[in-house]
Amino acid sequence: MKSFNSGTLFLVLCIIIATYSQKVDAQSCRPSGNIKGRKPPPGQCNRENDSDCCIQGKSYTTYTCSPSVSSNTKATLTLNSFQKGGDGGGPSECDNQYHSDDTPVVALSTGWYSGGGRCHNNVIISANGRSVRAMVVDECDSTMGCDEDHDYQPPCRNNIVDASKAVWKALGVPEDNWGELDITWTDA
Repeated sequence: MKSFNSGTLFLVLCIIIATYSQKVDAQSCRPSGNIKGRKPPPGQCNRENDSDCCIQGKSYTTYTCSPSVSSNTKATLTLNSFQKGGDGGGPSECDNQYHSDDTPVVALSTGWYSGGGRCHNNVIISANGRSVRAMVVDECDSTMGCDEDHDYQPPCRNNIVDASKAVWKALGVPEDNWGELDITWTDA
């Protein structure tokens, strides 16, 4: 019978704990439900920035949570206009204001938005070999959508950082590639 030295035993325990922690984290953010799409009334659902509009009868997954935040949180960057008349819809949740597309601002998925707990805090977004600091001004709602309040757009996925044009420019992404981008982010 082989015996383990304390270093080997410690390493095995660390691997087991890390594996279990990852499984628990993945299981802790499951879909919370679904909503059925409703067709937007004529002239509704602003298609600026190639925004999706809800499709009548389609089922959309909702979330009340987002993956855990770390020093290197993986996410999908999407493009949003926070200006009046833009595809972001109404004013930002944090301050009931509109924001210029030339200002680095973001909306976070519901879980990361944390009920407004990150309002006016900065986050650091990294991609394309660059980083940019942006202020959280809004929620990218993962719990609701397909209604007037959400510009007849589907609910956000639970891993979205919805960013102004200024963020995309700062990351050096060519304009014809704007839309979705794998990124990492952390609280500043």
